[in-house]
Amino acid sequence: MDIQTRKLNLITYLAQLQDESFFDEIEEYISKLEKEDNTKSFSIEELNTRIDESLEDSKNDRITDSNDLLSEFK
Repeated sequence: MDIQTRKLNLITYLAQLQDESFFDEIEEYISKLEKEDNTKSFSIEELNTRIDESLEDSKNDRITDSNDLLSEFK
């Protein structure tokens, strides 16, 4: 089942629900997810600045080997 079908099935299910406490739980869950969402959209200017800084770091040999990085998490 593709994601669009799953979304439509969920919407249909929710549209038929009459249990307010269930909606309270869903709203609480969504609110919690939004608070935990640490992703941030960057402006084009911010992205370009980050790219420039990364390129400068690379030129000046301020890099971490991917294997070294992975070993830190093991």
